[in-house]
Amino acid sequence: MKKVTTRAFSVLLLAALVVTGMGVYLFRLIRDGGDWATFYANDSIYTNGVLNRGSVTDRNGVVLAAAGEDAFHYAEDSAVRRGCLHAVGDLGGNIGTSVLSIFRDKFINYSFFTGTTTKGGSMKLTLDADVTAAAYNALSGKKGTVLVYNYQTGEIICMVSTPGWDPEQGVPSDPEDGAFINRAISSSFTPGSVFKLVTMAAAIENIPDIWDQTFTCTGSTVIGGQTVKCSGVHGTLTIEKGLACSCNVVFGEVSRQLGGALISQYAEKYGLTSAHTLNSDIPTAAGSVPAATGDGDAAWEGIGQYEDLVNPYAFLRFIGAIANGGTVVEPTLLYGKRCGVAKLMEPSTAQTLSEMMSYNVSYEYGAGNYPGLDLHAKTGTAETYGGSHAWFAGFITNSNAPLAFVVLAERAGSGYGVASPIANTVLQKAVEVLG
Repeated sequence: MKKVTTRAFSVLLLAALVVTGMGVYLFRLIRDGGDWATFYANDSIYTNGVLNRGSVTDRNGVVLAAAGEDAFHYAEDSAVRRGCLHAVGDLGGNIGTSVLSIFRDKFINYSFFTGTTTKGGSMKLTLDADVTAAAYNALSGKKGTVLVYNYQTGEIICMVSTPGWDPEQGVPSDPEDGAFINRAISSSFTPGSVFKLVTMAAAIENIPDIWDQTFTCTGSTVIGGQTVKCSGVHGTLTIEKGLACSCNVVFGEVSRQLGGALISQYAEKYGLTSAHTLNSDIPTAAGSVPAATGDGDAAWEGIGQYEDLVNPYAFLRFIGAIANGGTVVEPTLLYGKRCGVAKLMEPSTAQTLSEMMSYNVSYEYGAGNYPGLDLHAKTGTAETYGGSHAWFAGFITNSNAPLAFVVLAERAGSGYGVASPIANTVLQKAVEVLG
């Protein structure tokens, strides 16, 4: 009897192990089936190491990448190929955050129920090939990124990162430093004066008499024992003119009043210190805005220097929320895929920032430099080791093109002199093609 009991127990244990094993296998199959199917040893979808199915197109059907007979091809236009490289990716998977890397199972048309079929999937992206080419050409060899998205629908129209390479020619033997990194989503940078929009939002909500205060800029001031220098001598200023002139003296004093902890809290509240995910699967880099403890460091923190680091994608979300009345529509790269909305700031704060950004353009930048664009913007010139990052961020309210944008040119000069013309070129093309 004891033998029977022991054998029965052994059978039940073995059955339990089999069931557990099957459960683990099914769980792994559901979770990792797409990765297994796309493994390079799968000769049903690779011919001589080359994908034999699938295509990626832009929003208008322009082929950005496609498999063919024993070959893999990219867009016909070199600027489109290079401009779309970091968003679309390359066959070798060198850019881990690209569509071809993250969504390869969709590219080959993998299904949990049917596996892979002889016909690959067609992935349609929100990118516009013409706008992307315009952005790549406008960067003109500078390291940096251009991001443009529809703040009402979330569709990313342009995501360009440089340097890179021509995927049709293969990875160069000696690629430029940072060529495999998508600067739009995978890097964070000193923001400089574009960060003053965050400080301004905090001031609107926490300094009751901010509109009654006046400031005097003689070119520099001393705050907390530190000399805060300005780019010019602006004389007596209101806060509105202080933002338009991007006066460090004004925003150093405003930052002192707010304190470093509150400024850091606003950066966190607006998602500028968080790591986000694009289309639920593509990770983005986190920013960092540590709370300064002394008045001097707080001044530089609110100016966008100190130890501030901001990811361009996160800043695009912030700009989109200003444009959209305080609500951010989450960006998407996949055409027809909506990714939700979230309230980022008070509508009244967004409205005030929008009006001030419009004033920046009319009072300081010159509306005539952006013909046909209903532009709201802020420049930034971030001082870093080796040169200044040129920033230009904002949005347009043209009826056919409600677009928010971020332009960053690394160590390339001033925001107004370098990044602003790039943005104008890209936005002009966007309004043209979206009209």
